[in-house]
Amino acid sequence: MNTRRNTLRLSLGLALSATAAAAALLAAPATAVAQGADAWPSRPIKLIVPYAAGGFADTRARKIADKIGQSLGQPIVIDNRGGAGGVTGTDAIAKATDGHTFGFGSPGPLVTNPMLMKKLPYNAARDLQPIILIEEAPLILTTAPNQPFKTVAELVAAAKAKPGTLTYGSSGVGGAHHLSGELLAFQTRTDMVHVPYKGGALAATDLMGGHLAFMFEMGYAALPAIQGDKVKALAVSSKQRLKVLPSVPTLDEAGIKGFESYNWLGMIAPASTPPAVIERLNKAVNEALKDAEVRAMIENTGGMVMGGTPQAYGKFIEAERAKWGPVIKNANITLD
Repeated sequence: MNTRRNTLRLSLGLALSATAAAAALLAAPATAVAQGADAWPSRPIKLIVPYAAGGFADTRARKIADKIGQSLGQPIVIDNRGGAGGVTGTDAIAKATDGHTFGFGSPGPLVTNPMLMKKLPYNAARDLQPIILIEEAPLILTTAPNQPFKTVAELVAAAKAKPGTLTYGSSGVGGAHHLSGELLAFQTRTDMVHVPYKGGALAATDLMGGHLAFMFEMGYAALPAIQGDKVKALAVSSKQRLKVLPSVPTLDEAGIKGFESYNWLGMIAPASTPPAVIERLNKAVNEALKDAEVRAMIENTGGMVMGGTPQAYGKFIEAERAKWGPVIKNANITLD
């Protein structure tokens, strides 16, 4: 009797031990994942900027990198990889596998280049994932003081009166300056002539000299000329007026209903990045965008501070693809 009772106790003890062991094994992967997420980042983080040092994206990246580095407890290394309209650097982001390399995304590499080029080394929708939209940078519709039109309505009327004669400059084919002009022509059903330059500064010089009818220019580049009365601002391409130009109407207010165009900037990651890492980066950048220095850097040059979730940034990119596709197709624009 005692032998049987001892046998039952032993069997029950072994069963309970086996159950506990199985439960521990099942729980181990989840625990490891959680511990792995908590341990990230375990070394310096690399942020690839797909443009040359000193430009719009680079200055933003360096200021924000300093803030998020403090938040995450690891230094942020900026890696400028310009070339091919942002394709070279974006391809490097897409192919990174070390878990500590991310980058900055903008309209060209993520939205328009796949429409303008027959072949890219990466698939923006498949190989990359959004982290956060950092800034929407509206463009300013500018013209020289000696031009006859003083409003957007007058500019459009001039374009309709003499089709194919009004010229507008840009920093090159397929960029935000160019596509904003094409969007204006598309929405007003006018025929305007695009004149691409090798850089925005050259186009701006010809604009001030009266050799171009108008130009869409970034705030950081246009504001000094506007404030110096070298060019006049007719409208801004954002949904709301800019804090730095409160008296200048939006294109929507000027009669071009629904017009919006931005040279935006966000942070992106390789598609293989774990959700927990995306969440930590998103949180760190959202915190950085609350910083007074960061906000001043963006707003004082005509930009708008954004932030939000990875999902919101993803939907924004999808909306941009849907908007610019018809414009590019209608104008038959290509970079090949």
